Order: sequence, then structure tokens, then C-alpha cells
Amino acid sequence: MTTMEVEVSKPTSSFPTKPKFQALKAHEMSDGQVQFRKVAVPPHRYTPLKKAWLEIYNPIYEQMKIDVRMNLKSRKVELKTRADTPDVSNLQKCADFVHAFMLGFDITDAIALLRVDELFVESFEIKDVKTLRGDHLSRAIGRLSGKGGKTKFAIENATRTRIVIADSKIHILGSFTNNKIARDSLCSLILGSPAGKVYSKLRAVTARLAERF
Repeated sequence: MTTMEVEVSKPTSSFPTKPKFQALKAHEMSDGQVQFRKVAVPPHRYTPLKKAWLEIYNPIYEQMKIDVRMNLKSRKVELKTRADTPDVSNLQKCADFVHAFMLGFDITDAIALLRVDELFVESFEIKDVKTLRGDHLSRAIGRLSGKGGKTKFAIENATRTRIVIADSKIHILGSFTNNKIARDSLCSLILGSPAGKVYSKLRAVTARLAERF
């Protein structure tokens, strides 16, 4: 008895290839509409802006592909997207970069906002922590800076942040975790803690952070 082997051919289903779409440009995401941002220039930052204009203009225009100009009448830096802007988020990054410079940060520090996504600027006032007036306020500002800026530099180096103390306003540039550590240290100084106690607490916190990461 001979057995016959019958091969059943299964119908091959040909699926269409997955389409590959190129990334949308900034002007395509906003339906062809140009997006704007305006950053006000405080009177005391007008002269530094004139001196550092090329250092601000070049990375914004050439690297981030954002148009930028200074409006002399309204005293504002105006930014807008272009047809070749690769990402619409570049506009907000550039606005944050210019705003950080207006708050008093150096160009070399503020430009990190263009390159690193996790950085942001946090601001608060001394009166938000404790109501101080007259000589008490002056002494609190002195405690924050330290002799020759020693205390401020120590907090910056330990927390990998940058701090600007402008009268009673304090601005911190860094990541969320590092900003919180720097803010806690500054608040302790405002409340009257001696610098030595703040240093020791700062060393303990940064040592724990180094173990985690």
C-alpha cells in the first residue's frame, strides 16, 4: 500500500511595508503659524546685554535655528521660529536661556539650558522664608554670600548648581534634586543657622546622593 503525500500550499499574505515619515518641522507642527516669545530686559541688564549680544545671538540663531532680535522700543528680546527650526521646543529653551541671562547668570552657565533638558531656574525671595527688615535683612544676605562669596561658592560646588543673589531675590540654576538641596541650605542660612552647621549637613546630603547615583 503506497501512501501519497499531499502538500497543501498556504496562501501567502503580503503585508504592505510600514511607512516611514520624516519628523515634522516646527512650522508644520503649528499649522504653518510662526510662534513667538518675548523676554523683558531689566534696566540694569541692558548694558551687559549689549556687550554679550553676539554670545547670545550665535547659539540661538545658528545652533537652535531660532530668529532673535532686540526691540529697542519695547526693551524686549523677541524670538520666533523659522521654517528650518528642527524642534518647536527650541523656542522655549532659547527663551529660558535669555531669561536666565537677564536674572544675572553668566553666559557660560545659562547656555546649559540649551543643551540639557533637565535644568531649570528656580527663584524665591528672602521674605518668602522669613520676614526680615533693615540690618537683619542685610545680615541675612551677608550670611548667604559669606566672606568673599565663600559660602555661596561652597553651596554651588557641593550641589552642582549656580546661584545668583540679587538684593533680596535668589535665583538657582540646576536640576530639580540639586536645586532642592541648594534651596534648603540657603533657607537654613536665612533662618540663622551658622555656616559650619550648614556645611556639615550639606556634606552628609551630597554623600548620600553620591551613593545613590
